[in-house]
Amino acid sequence: MTRLLWFPLEGVRAFAERVAYVPAERGLLDRAPRGDGHPVLVLPGFLAADDSTGVLRRYLRALGYSAHPWLQGRNLGPSSRLAERLSGRVEELSDRHGRKLSLVGWSLGGVFARQLAKRMPERVRQVITLGSPFGASSAPPVPATAIYSKSDGITDWEDCRESEGHERENIEVVGSHCGLGWNARALWAIADRLALAEGDWKPFGV
Repeated sequence: MTRLLWFPLEGVRAFAERVAYVPAERGLLDRAPRGDGHPVLVLPGFLAADDSTGVLRRYLRALGYSAHPWLQGRNLGPSSRLAERLSGRVEELSDRHGRKLSLVGWSLGGVFARQLAKRMPERVRQVITLGSPFGASSAPPVPATAIYSKSDGITDWEDCRESEGHERENIEVVGSHCGLGWNARALWAIADRLALAEGDWKPFGV
């Protein structure tokens, strides 16, 4: 019910969050912890493409990460061919950098990111999802952070939360679904999580 109430305002709210991003970046966000240079693959949501994740990737690069687009065109939903291509993309980036990579997925992109981590845990450092409706599916065997908003007008926020368990957590932000990729609170949380040393996970805010 809550989602239906927020849905008509999604576009307006996402635009407002985009306008607010520039002053936020110059203020709070530019004081976020810097990265160690490890690769980060960013996956867009349903019907979106790499242009939708441009702000997020530029921000991560400014923090010192090697942030990469998924290079699969528009996200038209799951298919066996896409699964193979994404596995190849993870292998390519992992081999190129000689390191595990972090996966950041927005909406359906986060569902794909969790599946990739289950399939290739030896190549994935952690998974961060943004408003991703993975429901009650099992968590990946790597650190997993779910960022969600109770005022999400697209997905039910209850379906965007990780179950309790080792190296799993949920971070609530205030904002729209379509603006999560430039929501200042979400970006701060992503920066904080990516800055964790590999193998030294601790909960957000600790």
